[in-house]
Amino acid sequence: MLYTKMLKPLMFKLDAERAHHLTIGGLSAAGRIPGATAMLRSLYGVGAAPELAIDLLGMSFAHPVGLAAGLDKNGAATDSFSSVGLAFMEVGTVTPKGQAGNDLPRLFRLPPDEALINRMGFNNEGAQAMADKLSKRRKRTVPLAVNIGKNKTTPNELAHEDYRSCIQTLYDHGDFFVVNISSPNTPDLRALQHGDELRLLLATVTEEMAAQAAKRGQQVKPALVKIAPDMTDEQLAYTVDTIASSGIAGIIATNTTLSREGLTHANAREMGGMSGKPLRDRSTEVISAIYRQTGGKLPIIGSGGIFTADDAYDKIRAGASLVEIYTALIYKGPEVFRELTDGLKERLRRDGYRSVKEAVGSSHH
Repeated sequence: MLYTKMLKPLMFKLDAERAHHLTIGGLSAAGRIPGATAMLRSLYGVGAAPELAIDLLGMSFAHPVGLAAGLDKNGAATDSFSSVGLAFMEVGTVTPKGQAGNDLPRLFRLPPDEALINRMGFNNEGAQAMADKLSKRRKRTVPLAVNIGKNKTTPNELAHEDYRSCIQTLYDHGDFFVVNISSPNTPDLRALQHGDELRLLLATVTEEMAAQAAKRGQQVKPALVKIAPDMTDEQLAYTVDTIASSGIAGIIATNTTLSREGLTHANAREMGGMSGKPLRDRSTEVISAIYRQTGGKLPIIGSGGIFTADDAYDKIRAGASLVEIYTALIYKGPEVFRELTDGLKERLRRDGYRSVKEAVGSSHH
């Protein structure tokens, strides 16, 4: 209640990006104050529930709900985020060199639609700055994914080298990696989802991940690909086929959308990717299509429009083993993790499942 009654009304009076920077700055500072993360855990932590625990991609997750990329772009606040009830988190998107991103303003709230539109353009301090921040992490309690992208000035034919460079700089700091080829805010980035460019990119990523693991005498860390919700059925089938045959460990479905269907707020006119409740059904459809096409053999993380336990459960039943939120955290605050996990436990009990694993893909059976 602290967030929705006190903090949110204050934050929503500020420009959206200013509020975002204040939040990350505050959480980053809290991570360095003795006792602050313990306080966050007592306020927002999620108790262990064996029926929600899931092993995936060689990692253990306390429950299926994590934080999507985009909030902690530079990996500045991972200690605090690790203490508010999420089961995993993505940092980034990070690019090899720091870049300013697109012109301000570039982040817009649409409160009646429970949506956000952003055209940030991969603003971040660069891979080395993120490595420096992540090397100072105190809490390694939840799996951490590093979401990687290409610099705006890098032409698509050289994009694979940007992703390689990010892996080289950040390999030690992520438990898994996410290849972002689906943000609508970097010119031509989404073209990397198709054809030879996608094959070359995924071959480079899998080769570099293997090279880094071999150097350390370790097992290779998983890399997943985050895809857009705006493909045709044919494009999606082709993209999934290419990913499935590449050795990539899984898919995150989906990134933000260019669609403005069903929006009522004046900010719907703004350019950029839309996240939040209006994306919910489309992202669930994409999860379902991937699960069907791959026979449930390729792990899926569901993302897009999850606000309630029903939203999360629908994505799990469609085929997602894990889910992640972003916009719901802005609108509902960190209490949302407890709300979602408590609701998932109820739905598993109602449907007679002993474990969340049994529910994954159950809408196909």
